[in-house]
Amino acid sequence: MSIAVITHTPFEHAGRIADAVRRAGFELQYVDAAAASALPDPLRHEAIVLMGGPMSANDRLPWIEPELALIRRAAEGRRPVLGVCLGAQLVAKALGGRVYPNASKEIGWFPIHWTETAATDPLFHELPDPLTTFHWHGETFDLPPGAEWLAYSDLCRNQAFRYGSNIYGLQFHIEVTPDMIADWCGQQVNCADLRQLTSPPDPNAWALQQEQLAAIVFDRWTASLSRE
Repeated sequence: MSIAVITHTPFEHAGRIADAVRRAGFELQYVDAAAASALPDPLRHEAIVLMGGPMSANDRLPWIEPELALIRRAAEGRRPVLGVCLGAQLVAKALGGRVYPNASKEIGWFPIHWTETAATDPLFHELPDPLTTFHWHGETFDLPPGAEWLAYSDLCRNQAFRYGSNIYGLQFHIEVTPDMIADWCGQQVNCADLRQLTSPPDPNAWALQQEQLAAIVFDRWTASLSRE
């Protein structure tokens, strides 16, 4: 049983999602969207995970349309999909939502709030509200038609959604470790974002809470896969 993780840049990998996948006994298969000669058939995997990246879902990159088609095929085949940041924006776009610049960039540790729907959601029920987690994005999305709104923040209305019972989009980053955040802050492609801040994000702020949150949410997600 395997889970395909599609990456868009080497430094935005699965992080704590990978920990939960391995705890659940699934095999993890990374696919670099830009380097792959072909993206995987989602129906040959237990689930698809789409990671983040500094590009836009609206960019004219050769892998964007194939990835949107992959998401639609997964949805039609009722295959679980988990999209994070850019991955969530791609999911939203593939399913009929619009992706566009957010009113302001959200970079660092910020609280999110859960909607009433999240109170009974399989992944997010009974979590603290508000809950501080990590963010790094300049764009946002409209919910796809028929999607359930799950979370919001002061700077960005659509922080999480569920489409059907098995497709999730998360704008925030609960998968990151302190080492990942430190690495992101050192990446040249992120320098322009960091210059807009008074100081770079502290990788260790909220680290323990983030680790505990990731274990809860992603263990719930992998448990749902075994019930499919």
